[in-house]
Amino acid sequence: MFCGKSLVNNFYKYKRKVWQNVVPIIKRCNATYHPPKILFFGTDNFSLPSLQALHRNCSDRLGVVTSFKSPANCVRSYAEKEKIPLQKWPIEPDECSKFDLGVVVSFGHLIPANIINGFPHGMINVHASLLPKWRGAAPIIYAIMKGDSHTGVSIMKIEPHRFDIGDILAQREVAIKPDVFMPELHASLALLGADLLVDTVNNLSERLRNAKPQDNTSASYAPKITNKITEISWSELSAFEIYTRHRALYGYKNLTTSFMDKQVQLLDLRLPEKALIGQEPGTFSFQRKRRSLLIGCAQESQLEVLQLRVEGRKPMSAQDFNNGFLKQARSLAFTDNKLASN
Repeated sequence: MFCGKSLVNNFYKYKRKVWQNVVPIIKRCNATYHPPKILFFGTDNFSLPSLQALHRNCSDRLGVVTSFKSPANCVRSYAEKEKIPLQKWPIEPDECSKFDLGVVVSFGHLIPANIINGFPHGMINVHASLLPKWRGAAPIIYAIMKGDSHTGVSIMKIEPHRFDIGDILAQREVAIKPDVFMPELHASLALLGADLLVDTVNNLSERLRNAKPQDNTSASYAPKITNKITEISWSELSAFEIYTRHRALYGYKNLTTSFMDKQVQLLDLRLPEKALIGQEPGTFSFQRKRRSLLIGCAQESQLEVLQLRVEGRKPMSAQDFNNGFLKQARSLAFTDNKLASN
């Protein structure tokens, strides 16, 4: 017992002695280290967590460049609220020399070479994929839509003239849950990217020194989303593919088809617990017990629709659609965005 107390006492004496020696070193390090002075480029709610994290990390060494076109720009609103120096895009190259580093997060503009080269440490970017996979404007949407099991964030150097080709400074990976919808993954990647950005900024010299080139041979691309991708081809896409596309575009765009010469937006979808046998693509039936439309898709699969919007009408339930439209219908089929006539 006496021996045990002695060991404990000696341990705490040793701990205090070590800590007394370490604290002055920490203070000296903190006194000499300053985060780089950063000019931040961003416009949207994916950018905002990164700006907030940088503001907490180096509040007196930060400036913001953003678009002034949209009054709802959350980056602009935050900078004005927190009194962070704010500049309108495009900026003059001379402004860059006042900062050490440029940081770009979901900015949407190709940065000219004279701006990139105006920063002593260049510019870095937070990208929502594990580069070189899903270079381009819509990496989160494509990761879900193509059924990827994982994705992540990358911090990369910005190179002139092309998007998403620069050397990688840091990456973090996350799993994509099989039932995740785009807004949830978007939000989690925005926070993950913000955390990794601050870690990169605080270790900038080391990360720049150890940056690795991307393997261009394994690159894939996530181009800007157009309305074409929302148009359903019932005879070509399986129910799983349509539902996956719905999850990928959720909160951004609705899937569309046609019925009685009118466009129909599909608002709430799910995969059925039990499928019918022999249902042709585009044909549908109303399921009274489940209050849903069951629609035939490719590969002998079916999809359930619970809510939809007919052109010129307010959103309605599948039951309201059944009561109000099916009695008037010349056909009970959606076919590749065109009315099927019998």
